[in-house]
Amino acid sequence: MKKIKIDIRMLKTSGIGTYLINLIPNIIKAYPETSFHLIGKKDEIRCYDWANNDNVTVENCQAPIYSISEQFLLAQKKPTDTDLFWVPHYNIPLLYSGKLLVTVHDVFHIAMPEYMEGIHQRIYAKTLFTAVKYKAAKIICNSEFTAGELVRLTGVNPAKITVTHLGVSKHWFEIKKEKCPHNKPYLLYVGNVKPHKNLVTLVEAFELLANKIPHDLVIVGKKEGFITNDKVVEKQAASLKQRVHFTGYVDDEMLHQYFVHADALVFPSLYEGFGLPPLEAMACGCPVIVSNAASLPEVCGDAAIYCEPRDPTDIASKIEQLVKDKTLQNTMRQKGLERAKQFNWDKTVQQTLTIIEELKS
Repeated sequence: MKKIKIDIRMLKTSGIGTYLINLIPNIIKAYPETSFHLIGKKDEIRCYDWANNDNVTVENCQAPIYSISEQFLLAQKKPTDTDLFWVPHYNIPLLYSGKLLVTVHDVFHIAMPEYMEGIHQRIYAKTLFTAVKYKAAKIICNSEFTAGELVRLTGVNPAKITVTHLGVSKHWFEIKKEKCPHNKPYLLYVGNVKPHKNLVTLVEAFELLANKIPHDLVIVGKKEGFITNDKVVEKQAASLKQRVHFTGYVDDEMLHQYFVHADALVFPSLYEGFGLPPLEAMACGCPVIVSNAASLPEVCGDAAIYCEPRDPTDIASKIEQLVKDKTLQNTMRQKGLERAKQFNWDKTVQQTLTIIEELKS
């Protein structure tokens, strides 16, 4: 291919940003004769060495994600001189007529529209997913679960879809215990506080346990999204006085220490397209409790303890079982390490390169 354009406006986001950071440099390296045009905020992109390669051009685009302006600005990217336009999310340019490769990380916005803020966003999401069905030449999904949901909810031809699991970055396996970031034993949650992450039920479960275990509950992640319920969770947690702690965003180095020192990651999400935090926790030797919902059984296999996410009593029971059983903790640590090793970015890159090769024809 002579020219590939890639929308990397989500480079600085947590989930899709991690995907882009691990794939884009390797894709560029694999095609030294191809001209890559990267679309996004120039000042964010140029700080990476790979964005300054001779075969890379950065096209500055300030259009916010899920905005009307993104439709006009991305559609201006003429297809006549571009062999492939790769959009790493479902927000494709509706008026673009060239060859599209689309990565769908999840279909949460049409599977659980009640968690989106406002009718306009719901309509926009539905419109875009319908467009993906017809306009995408190929679709990459991060899990078999997401692929199945996409087919179920849009009727897209399954032959268009290839599943490529995400990877676990190598630095998570470097188990270097430094100073514990918390002064008491603790349970850990990592992620945002959108309602489908189910933090309300997690805090309810912790409240049932508070007098039975010495642990605190530490909640790590940004408090933002389409609809956040951080005020609800904070009000609910207030009754537990100093037992529930919100850290806000922390960098990977600090998050690594939170994983390493935690007695368990508890991740009772109602809906995930993949679910990186449990795998990252496993790589750090942290036992994992996850919900038996969505993609999580596919990703975690037999290396996690499963809970019923809508039942705080069941979540509490699984937590108590784990923290009071050292043998079980050690078993889950070992299983987790082995499971996390099965997911690596090199495999994801190779599978993605195969898809690009298929699109050459």
